[in-house]
Amino acid sequence: MKREVQLKNKAVFSLQVPEGYQIAVAAEGLNRPRFFCVSPDGRLFITDMFDRSDNKKGKVLILENWSDSSKSFQKITTYRDGLHNPNQIAFYSNNGDHYLYIAETGKLSYYRYSNGDLKPSSAPTTIASFPDYGLSYKYGGWHLTRSIDIHNNKLYVTVGSSCDACIEKEEIRASLVEMDPDGKNLKYIARGLRNAVGIKWVKDELWVTNMGRDNRGPDKPEEQLMKITAGSFYGWPYYFHYRKQIITDPAFKDSVKPAWVKRPPISQWGIKAHSAPLGFAYFTGFSDSLLNNSFLTALHGSTSVWRQRGNAVVQMLPNGQYREIVTGFLQGKTEDKRFGRPCDVLQWNERSFFISDDKNGVIYYVWKEN
Repeated sequence: MKREVQLKNKAVFSLQVPEGYQIAVAAEGLNRPRFFCVSPDGRLFITDMFDRSDNKKGKVLILENWSDSSKSFQKITTYRDGLHNPNQIAFYSNNGDHYLYIAETGKLSYYRYSNGDLKPSSAPTTIASFPDYGLSYKYGGWHLTRSIDIHNNKLYVTVGSSCDACIEKEEIRASLVEMDPDGKNLKYIARGLRNAVGIKWVKDELWVTNMGRDNRGPDKPEEQLMKITAGSFYGWPYYFHYRKQIITDPAFKDSVKPAWVKRPPISQWGIKAHSAPLGFAYFTGFSDSLLNNSFLTALHGSTSVWRQRGNAVVQMLPNGQYREIVTGFLQGKTEDKRFGRPCDVLQWNERSFFISDDKNGVIYYVWKEN
């Protein structure tokens, strides 16, 4: 069903949602909102990376004072600012104490958190550092985001590659690592992940989205949503995924490979090249059987609009395919016809979910009508 959307910047367009659903603008006027996170006291936080440059103007925001009549937040509070490309946060609780972890380009830090906090109640403690060369492509400035999730008293962090396709000099590049809450006992869980921006534990299983390299044609390699097995290698840069096959990348066919490189497993889902899958949510206890017990994934879309890829929220199907659930963000082949780039999805309750759009600085609320 088409639903008209009007933003304060005067943009008017229609988004398509499933039959029986509505969509509303829950918040706008943000810069580059990225990933959601619910605090121990049930408040909704979101990161804001400011813009697409390499900057230190990022924020962590609290979306507050929900109005059920207008389906929008009446207040947005800046919890922390002056951050270097903050992509994702995570809360950790231990023996009644709460901590907020912030993943920036060059470091992972935490603050003590108390229910109702409107700003950090402690100075930051930095527990890990990551490669940071800015956006200089000459010096490996690709993939500035760092993503985090927490499970069973362990932190899990992804660090993207420094390039499109190359042999890395820094071991932590293109990997997923595990560490203790204080940053100690770092362990490599998975390698060969070119840019795994989405990471989440679901039912004691670790899942990630991953973006493939460029310059292998319009359809290769596919992007992925896949389950991680500890100690596995996932292909980059030596192999890539395409139509349930593992293809050897000809550019690295004869390269000397580290001992941990092996033929990667087939991904649970292959996604069209250049779709850029980012955040995802596994819906449980949802009132509509259409979406219940399934993944919804935000496809951010290609930086090259003419590719007509992504720019939608899709549902991953049991047969390895996927279908569009929220569409209409892309309505042409030029940037002025792109009305949003979905970044993350969060199930809010048994009838509704949120979507972040980091192009127009908007949070959307989607709900099932009675």
